[in-house]
Amino acid sequence: MNSLLVRPQSPAEDGTVLDITPVSAGWKYVGFKVVELSAGFSFEGLESGREVCVVIVSGSADVSAGDQTWDNLGGRSSPFEDEAPGAVYVSAGTPFSVNALTDVQIAICSAPGTGETRSRVILSENMSRETRGEGSNTRYIRNILPETELAESLLVVEVITPGGNWSSYPPHKHDTATPEEETALEETYYHRIKPEQGFSVQRVYTDDRSIDQTISVEDGDVVMVPKGYHPVGAPHGYDNYYLNVMAGPDRKWIFRNDPAHEWIVKK
Repeated sequence: MNSLLVRPQSPAEDGTVLDITPVSAGWKYVGFKVVELSAGFSFEGLESGREVCVVIVSGSADVSAGDQTWDNLGGRSSPFEDEAPGAVYVSAGTPFSVNALTDVQIAICSAPGTGETRSRVILSENMSRETRGEGSNTRYIRNILPETELAESLLVVEVITPGGNWSSYPPHKHDTATPEEETALEETYYHRIKPEQGFSVQRVYTDDRSIDQTISVEDGDVVMVPKGYHPVGAPHGYDNYYLNVMAGPDRKWIFRNDPAHEWIVKK
């Protein structure tokens, strides 16, 4: 199995620093791109047969999709700031653009779509928030595009895990279609670290260990999860942010914990 780690590169002409497609990942559904723009610059995109969620990870921008424009979205200086990101859902096959008002970092999340769901801005009040876990298993979730909000394939969520804590834990998976018990979803983890010189650790493994990788994750890295369990550990002193993109044949997030570790939440 090839490495599941994808590191950012020097910006391309259009600002792209990271680009994962179904072809490059060797799977069917999830696409993920990160674009960095200086103030005054623009990015234009079009995903044929694929819906898009544009997430302004940091900075401010105007976003257009087809004949609609939303001004001055975003605004947080860092993904670690306790504010919702700017986000826009773009209907499959609709051209879109992002015009940077400040230096911005943009995540472009994509998955198969028919174009039947209308483009719209995703309001901050529709991004539900949760605290999961307890003690050193505590993490903070913001649901950008959960299954309760309109889309065709995409699920998008961001998580902050304080230094010294674990996340996506106990280890869980969602790689088989078992009605009411588990859904099959591909997933990407886009990691940011605070302070940026730090690191986190993510393990991806299957029951039969056909995949078993423990990855040292640095600021700006992506870990691909085609299947298997995928816990994340944030070392003391370094907070971890990740943006998750999931998609599969059924737009529901139903997971199964590793039976060996499920006792942690049942004690």
